[in-house]
Amino acid sequence: MHISEGVLSPPILIGGAALAVVGVAIGLKKTKQEDIPKVALLSSAFFVASFIHVPIGPSSAHLILNGLNGLLLGWAAFPSMLVALFMQAVLFQFGGITVLGVNTFNMAFPAVMCRFLFSRMIFSGNNAVSVTGAFLCGALPVMLSGLLVAAELVFTEESFVQTARLIVVAHLPIMIVEGLIAVGAISFIKKVKPEILGLPPRAEQDG
Repeated sequence: MHISEGVLSPPILIGGAALAVVGVAIGLKKTKQEDIPKVALLSSAFFVASFIHVPIGPSSAHLILNGLNGLLLGWAAFPSMLVALFMQAVLFQFGGITVLGVNTFNMAFPAVMCRFLFSRMIFSGNNAVSVTGAFLCGALPVMLSGLLVAAELVFTEESFVQTARLIVVAHLPIMIVEGLIAVGAISFIKKVKPEILGLPPRAEQDG
């Protein structure tokens, strides 16, 4: 879902960079020193997940894990993804420096938004509600990121309309896979280390 260099118009590049700067600033402000290892770990997971990608015109399709990233980090997902995207751009020419702000916003904003939308469902004592919330938190950010990429391409050049549609359609199966990954990961974390999700330790829950 990286947008390549030289594709987007200057207003969209500037707007995306400005929004990313705001998100990163909020994320850094809210990140505590003890959270840094978790941020680094999820940044690495995001880096590896999106390393294997399939080119689609000026963009690409790949696993993202931004929903899981947003759920576990909140606003810190912005600096986490910024670092991963920067390393990918420098080391492997995925995306680029001029589109770094736009790509960061496209990945991080839907993740943070879905954390606030579905965290109450995930923390519910009802297992069915919790699983549904976890799936939505993993799947929906992928679709929202795809829609943002599609909208930016269309607003840049009308000839990208077909590519924009292809990007959205190509991410439908990825959305389902990421939803299932989120369900499995969150279920596992709840069992072994619930405090990562902001829940009381397992011993306290059992007590």
